[in-house]
Amino acid sequence: MERGAVQLPERLPLLLLAGEAVLLPGSSLRVGVDSARNLQLVRGRLLRGSSVRSTIIGVVPGPGPGPGPLLHRIGTAGIAVQIVGSNWPKPHYTLLITGLCRFNILEVVQEKPFPVAKVEQLDHLEEYADGTGELSDLSQEFYKYAVQLVEMLDMSVPVVAKLRQLLDSLPKDTLPDILASIIRTSAKEKLQILDAVGLEERFKKTIPLLVRQIEGLKLLQKSRKSTPSDEKMIVTIRPIRKNNQIPGGQLHLDGLEQEDDDGDDIVMLEKKIKSTNMPEQAMKVCMKELKRLKKMPQSMPEFALTRNYLELMAELPWNKSTTDHLDLHAARVLLDSDHYAMQKLKRRVLEYLAVRQLKNNLKGPILCFVGPPGVGKTSVGRSIAKTLRREFYRIALGGVCDQSDIRGHRRTYVGSMPGRIVNGLKTVGVRNPVFLLDEIDKLGKSLQGDPAAALLEVLDPEQNHSFTDHYLNVPFDLSQVLFIATANTTATIPPALLDRMELIQVPGYIQEEKMEIAHRHLIPKQLELHGLTPREIQIQHEATEGIISRYTREAGVRSLERKIGAICRAVAVKVAESQHKVTEPNCGPVSEKDKESVPEETKEESIDDITDLALPPEMPIVIDRHALKDILGPPIYEMEVSQRLSQPGVAIGLAWTPLGGEIMFVEASRMEGEGQLTLTGQLGDVMKESAHLAISWLRSNAKKYHLTNAAGSFDLLDNTDIHLHFPAGAVTKDGPSAGVTIVTCLASLFSGHLVRSDVAMTGEITLRGLVLPVGGIKDKVLAAHRAGLKRVILPKRNEKDLEEIPANMREDLDFVTAFCLDEVLNAAFEGGFPAESRHGILDSKL
Repeated sequence: MERGAVQLPERLPLLLLAGEAVLLPGSSLRVGVDSARNLQLVRGRLLRGSSVRSTIIGVVPGPGPGPGPLLHRIGTAGIAVQIVGSNWPKPHYTLLITGLCRFNILEVVQEKPFPVAKVEQLDHLEEYADGTGELSDLSQEFYKYAVQLVEMLDMSVPVVAKLRQLLDSLPKDTLPDILASIIRTSAKEKLQILDAVGLEERFKKTIPLLVRQIEGLKLLQKSRKSTPSDEKMIVTIRPIRKNNQIPGGQLHLDGLEQEDDDGDDIVMLEKKIKSTNMPEQAMKVCMKELKRLKKMPQSMPEFALTRNYLELMAELPWNKSTTDHLDLHAARVLLDSDHYAMQKLKRRVLEYLAVRQLKNNLKGPILCFVGPPGVGKTSVGRSIAKTLRREFYRIALGGVCDQSDIRGHRRTYVGSMPGRIVNGLKTVGVRNPVFLLDEIDKLGKSLQGDPAAALLEVLDPEQNHSFTDHYLNVPFDLSQVLFIATANTTATIPPALLDRMELIQVPGYIQEEKMEIAHRHLIPKQLELHGLTPREIQIQHEATEGIISRYTREAGVRSLERKIGAICRAVAVKVAESQHKVTEPNCGPVSEKDKESVPEETKEESIDDITDLALPPEMPIVIDRHALKDILGPPIYEMEVSQRLSQPGVAIGLAWTPLGGEIMFVEASRMEGEGQLTLTGQLGDVMKESAHLAISWLRSNAKKYHLTNAAGSFDLLDNTDIHLHFPAGAVTKDGPSAGVTIVTCLASLFSGHLVRSDVAMTGEITLRGLVLPVGGIKDKVLAAHRAGLKRVILPKRNEKDLEEIPANMREDLDFVTAFCLDEVLNAAFEGGFPAESRHGILDSKL
């Protein structure tokens, strides 16, 4: 099809442009469609049409801000080459339209659902021929300036070189519209070119715009530093489209100044990367990416991704580290001042410091603090960083179920980010911080992978010197990082991950330790938070002891701190009210006239009231046991052990939970029946098996201990049903350590003897009556001590665990270690448990 062969229909549907957008013939424009009439045009004409003519529409610039006609009289016929629709956040379309030719609106023949106008085509221009005349001179002048402008750009960019070739091959009458859509022009200037129907007028309006753009480029090049690589400007060029041999394209020079700044930023980024002293492998990757970035147009989405990657690589602490503070005496003093008790943790930190003094390149240990909530595991990690004078970073792993949180996302994904380990190193800015992996026992697992498996490489001293994050894709040395993990239990930690960490048990506090912690740390902290001073409030030791024993029953000190905060708030109300009463009489002056109008009796009365109000409150406010009930209400926990053991068939066991040790009551009753054993209290399979073991052992030894049912038979289940119940039925219970407690409870039931009210016990049993060792001894003993019990029965092989019990607690409690159930029963009942002597059993000589 020859030039000028485009034949427009007599009527064209009109697309009204919003804002300052102007479409010129030969150029392409993306238009957002969201108005009602334009939406009807797209749906009723463009999407339903089946021929090329149905995609030709008239594009008319929107009305100006001042008074005037609603439609511009001259528009551009264009062909919609692409339509993209979306329903979010509201229905809209995006059209890619290429301009074909100009037209003049003669009459609007339709307004709804979209405007349709009768048009006249305006591209029947005079034949252009090279020769003499004003039009030929203007054409030559325009061509000279166009070539000069394009050659000032970077010819190494393929699209710039293509544009230079098109200047020679395109018809001269199409060049003004194409160049005007490329260079920086205002909407008003584009409208003037659109209104220039004659070719001579169009050349005259476009040449000054080219000259202005050339002068701007010259000034910009003079202001830049003159370097061989910066002599040319890389600009963004959109590909030229040809539709019906009407060429189009768009070249943006609007961001030259910004791109100049970006070029300087890239130079600065290159210097920053070279100064990081990163390993050779990482440096090669950075230089390769930097080379790609320099050749990449800024409009490409990958430009921002690559730049973010290089900035992260430059900010990582490849060789930056802090110097450890290795003074053992200062470290010991600092740890003792921040934390009371916790001797195991303090000893392990001091051991690390001692070894660091002897060996500089020691790898960072991987510790795991296991203990109930509120005992200070997280705060100890922060104190360790403070002691070593290292940076501290906490990573909360509770609920994490995506392995990308640890290893990061691959850069092929949209919105990819590095993992938490690399992000933490970037935040602290050194390669040897203290990383606290909080709640490592609460990691999840999903279709996105297992984060616990991803931590295997992080927490392995033999592998983490070359940890590879998916986002970085280069190894990073984590061997100097001191990793500290915290957990409430090891049951939910995978064995492979547990094997890589050094476990340090952090048991709960005894009452004396809680007293010291409260008066050393908690009370001063709460006073400061509530704006109080020791001159206004004093909490006596007996009040603190009452809070610990009667209002909190926990392994840690969080509830204790909350109760102290409640006391401080109540005292703050009293202090604030007293201050208000003191200042209230002086709120405003009293005139002589008002004084005279007041009767004498009233005067005396008011003066006395003012005097009473002005008296200073009794400070400090002393908190004792009597004040606790008024502030905190009735006691939550009572010493009910003796009342619950007032009849046979009840015994006290000791249980371990992730929240610390707890005492556990076991109750039994019997009734006529068919010999069935009923177990209630949400018991696990292991505890149910312990109950069956206990009843089997008692039935086999019924004659020895004179145990009979209600009918006097030694067959305990003959016409008798037994019901075992473990109170707190909403709490799931499991484990073998309740075996000795069940045996004692049933022995009390069938013998009619009461179990001592001050005895608690724990231990696993066998069918032959042996008592096997169990775990969590210290937590269980702490629970017995909190409950006010005096005797604790433990397995013989757990005697070694008593060394962890504080000396003052060992003095308060009577520990009985049992090898078999005979010894358990003798210690659990007052005066022992009667049994027949056994002559056939000899002591072993081995």
